[in-house]
Amino acid sequence: MLDKIKRFFGIERATSSHTEKLIATLGGVLGISVTYFISFYSTGHQGAAIIVPSMGASAVLLFAVPHGALSQPWALFGGHLVSAFVGVSCYLLVPEPFLAAGLAVGLSIGAMHVLNCIHPPGGATALAAVIGGPAIHELGFLYLLNPIYINVLVLFFIALLFNSIFPWRRYPVCMMRFIEREDKTPEDQRSPLQEKHIEQAIKDMDLVIDVTREDLNRLFLLSMQHASADRLQPEQIQLGHFYSNGKHGNSWSVRQVIDEAGSQGGDNDLIIYRCSEGAHYGKSNSCSRQEFANWAAREVFRNNDT
Repeated sequence: MLDKIKRFFGIERATSSHTEKLIATLGGVLGISVTYFISFYSTGHQGAAIIVPSMGASAVLLFAVPHGALSQPWALFGGHLVSAFVGVSCYLLVPEPFLAAGLAVGLSIGAMHVLNCIHPPGGATALAAVIGGPAIHELGFLYLLNPIYINVLVLFFIALLFNSIFPWRRYPVCMMRFIEREDKTPEDQRSPLQEKHIEQAIKDMDLVIDVTREDLNRLFLLSMQHASADRLQPEQIQLGHFYSNGKHGNSWSVRQVIDEAGSQGGDNDLIIYRCSEGAHYGKSNSCSRQEFANWAAREVFRNNDT
């Protein structure tokens, strides 16, 4: 019975650490406080909206799920600005406020779908243009610039700077220095699952998901890796390659093998490595090849997009 109740309400087991929850909380506090502060002193507060409440919803996405597809910059900027335009247009063109409110939200959803910039808080931005009162209505299409664009721009830079402090959650997702992929796997050992297959499955199910297709592909590939083997074998550790411990939060780390000594497979077979990202960044150390293999969860690769 309890399982049915959980399934009905969509209650899933929490997988994020307490550190991750705390960081998301602090990010939300900082993001909205700074956005409110800058908007207040840069635009003035008399008769104008200083900060749109929908920015609070955006802060949830940018600081709680910074790698989500709905959190990325195009979704953030496009979703808010397109929705603001739709909302103001509906207010000006539709005299019936109840219908204008519904059209503002519905048409903004359609517009975000068409432009591939779905950002749920955009619906609130469109609605505020209709029901926000005289202070909003007097702005007309200037509503897109002040407060929407200013709010979004400030919140974006706060998310960019704040998340950059934590190597495992840099924002946007393309700022991650290392990614996990199977590009170097021999052809005969590669999984038959490809990105096009995932895209077709999403189309078949007609889904909108808050995760990039690349991350979804990695999720499937990593799941299959974990199913076949928990850890790398000592003979798989190669000079010059990068490896991750696969952990989350501030325990996450990437090491590069920079030298090796001794005969491979012997008791004196040493690995010399440098921490390239995450915990102990910049430090070098050594250990046996077996110890390194026990630490490593998988090989990772430099992100050419950063």
